[in-house]
Amino acid sequence: MEPPSFPSKRPSSLPLERIALVSLVFGRERAEALLDGLRESEARRAKAALAGFTTLSSASRQARVAVEFGVRPDAEARLRAVMEEAPEALRREIFRRLPPYHRGLFPERQVEPPDTAATLAVCALAERLIREASR
Repeated sequence: MEPPSFPSKRPSSLPLERIALVSLVFGRERAEALLDGLRESEARRAKAALAGFTTLSSASRQARVAVEFGVRPDAEARLRAVMEEAPEALRREIFRRLPPYHRGLFPERQVEPPDTAATLAVCALAERLIREASR
């Protein structure tokens, strides 16, 4: 019996934009270093895509992630539950950081400028809660 033959054809191109986006979302400041593991030509193209993603606003990046990878089917219910349970200062910060397509869930709210209650810890918690509720 002969061993199976493998196609000699080179594998199809990697989805470099998606890889760059994932490295930014999960790696943040290490995103570029994570892309160094790719082949040289692919790393250059992925880093170019990464540079484009880093220029986007947070809301635009989150929208891109949602488009590329989808949003949890229960994201709306989870976001509503988070908003119900959060203290008011955290609610304001969560709403301020929500991507525009999720703000419509809370028509009674308006974006307010950050106040003194929006400490670094509150801001980080708001971002984390949004991420966990929607992805």
